[in-house]
Amino acid sequence: MDQQEPEPADRWRGRDLGTRTVSYDERDAILYALAVGARPLHDLDLVFERDLRVLPTFALTLAQWAPDVLADQGVFGDGAVHGAQRLTVRGPLPPAGKVTCSATVTEVWDKGGAAVFDVAVDSTYFHAVWSVFAPGRGGFGGERGPGRPTATEGEPTHRTTLETFAAQAALYRLTGDRHLIHVDPAAAAAIGQPRPILHGLCTLAGTVLRLADALGAHPADLAEVDGRFAAPVLPGDSLDLAAWREDGGRTAFEVTREGEPVLSGGRIRFHRP
Repeated sequence: MDQQEPEPADRWRGRDLGTRTVSYDERDAILYALAVGARPLHDLDLVFERDLRVLPTFALTLAQWAPDVLADQGVFGDGAVHGAQRLTVRGPLPPAGKVTCSATVTEVWDKGGAAVFDVAVDSTYFHAVWSVFAPGRGGFGGERGPGRPTATEGEPTHRTTLETFAAQAALYRLTGDRHLIHVDPAAAAAIGQPRPILHGLCTLAGTVLRLADALGAHPADLAEVDGRFAAPVLPGDSLDLAAWREDGGRTAFEVTREGEPVLSGGRIRFHRP
């Protein structure tokens, strides 16, 4: 039987992906914090149920089902990658509870040889957008959409190091994203990687932790963050993080490995107590 051709990419624009209610408890929030690099003595209120505060980026694990709906239906095709992520925090997540999320494909951009699907998830606590780069799905005559952000100029106002650890991808996948490329050497080799790679969202969350330290903020006071995933990270990599203070309380940032970007065009803002 002939394989059915996927529906044209632009027909997914505006598509309602439904609503789901996701439950979690304190153990889930603590496991997540440890997986992204929280340090028990330094970040006690992120990893201890007494006075527990939930990292706002934990919301992205609760909403991961939304882009997975399209992936499971083959909408992205082969070779799709998570290109960028945005998160706006509307309120603190409770230590345990239920979160109801609704999801929509807000835009499909035509990059010629590829399409970029923007999948937005809304809840009382957050608004998040996954941008997924899908090779072979462009060429439908749509708008190209925004280009890559311009590089920040001038000397950084802050520099720090983001240390990943060998078991990090295997640990992080227990928070929900169990794609084989993060644990199976054969799956990683099939995409040209020497060993399993770290989840981009894990790198982003670890960056939030280190930037909070550098900027004198609490990571649970995150207000918004966005960034583009420029290259894979291998568990155990030591990454360089540079940040530039901007007007309006925002900070631009870039994460590099040996001078090459792995997370670029980043912007972050924390609520001030």
